[in-house]
Amino acid sequence: MYMTPLSNSEIDAYNARGGAQADSTDPKAAQDRFLKLFVAQLSNQDPLNPMDNAQMTTQMAQINTVTGIQQVNETLKGLAAQASVLQSMQGASLVGRQIITQGNSLSVNDGTASGSFNLNAPADSVRVDVLGPAGELLGSVNLGARSAGMHNFEWPIGSVDPSRISSLQINATSGGQGVAAIPLARQRVDSVGMVDGTLRMRTESGLTVSYDQVLAFL
Repeated sequence: MYMTPLSNSEIDAYNARGGAQADSTDPKAAQDRFLKLFVAQLSNQDPLNPMDNAQMTTQMAQINTVTGIQQVNETLKGLAAQASVLQSMQGASLVGRQIITQGNSLSVNDGTASGSFNLNAPADSVRVDVLGPAGELLGSVNLGARSAGMHNFEWPIGSVDPSRISSLQINATSGGQGVAAIPLARQRVDSVGMVDGTLRMRTESGLTVSYDQVLAFL
């Protein structure tokens, strides 16, 4: 009994099945199975209508391609696993550090409230008001002139209950005109972990922050 050469559609279907099973299939084993099928095809081909060199070359090239793709996939998986481990190790060094993110809150440690903000333009006078839960004024910090960009400040809380410190308000002017300022959230990192391949940090307030949400590390 003679066998006809495998068509391109049959080879593509074979490759597709191999690709779908890539997670549990050894590329060398897949190549071995293909070669056995290929040898069987050559052994049973019609001697009056043998496969030409172009057909043989095409089929060999296709199995080499799918095997190469499987090997690349395995290599990429290995690199991804190594990157995840490295990121976890680096993340551990962030515990105890302060981060700045979008928001409006301060970090209180050792009797000092620390905060950050961003100025859209230079200002010749900047005052930061620390506010309580109801928006009441708890204290102020005069920072004088500041350039455009991100700035940090500290405010000794004195006898103020730390639990009352809620947010901040920036009052910035230049030549008597108001300058736009954006309060930022500043918090200490209490723990880190990997979630779905992404490094996430748990802050002192219980907030979960991903690495790409951090504007700055202090």
